[in-house]
Amino acid sequence: MTPKQLFRAAAIAEAITWTLLISALVARAVSGWAFGVTIAGGIHGFVFLSYGATAILVAINQRWHPGVAALAVVSAIIPYATIPTEIWLARSERLTGPWRRDATADPRDQVWVDRLARWFIRHPALLVLLIAAAVVVLFVVLLTLGPPGGSK
Repeated sequence: MTPKQLFRAAAIAEAITWTLLISALVARAVSGWAFGVTIAGGIHGFVFLSYGATAILVAINQRWHPGVAALAVVSAIIPYATIPTEIWLARSERLTGPWRRDATADPRDQVWVDRLARWFIRHPALLVLLIAAAVVVLFVVLLTLGPPGGSK
């Protein structure tokens, strides 16, 4: 899976979970069924965090300007904004290219972040495990803190 394919899948998944969450909010407003928001909100929260982790990984690999990386991450806050963000990144060729597994003559390859990213990209199972663990830990912390806006 290329960086472009991974980012596209994450952007689409994030948009789909927005649909689930918004549908659950409408169902709660119409029928009073609040459990749907709990389920959809949990799914959306997990995918939101996964999208953010994916955006950061792809940003490091593709050497995006920090502003571009921030825009990619922040786009998940606005419903469905990950889709136009992905389209813009693809059209501007910021998603083009393979995973950078090996160092080149580029001096940026000597930066510790790039070296660490290359090491993890060469060990994808460990990378996926670490990202999943980080997302789960952050998800649990956020669930412990409570839903956005507080509970009623």
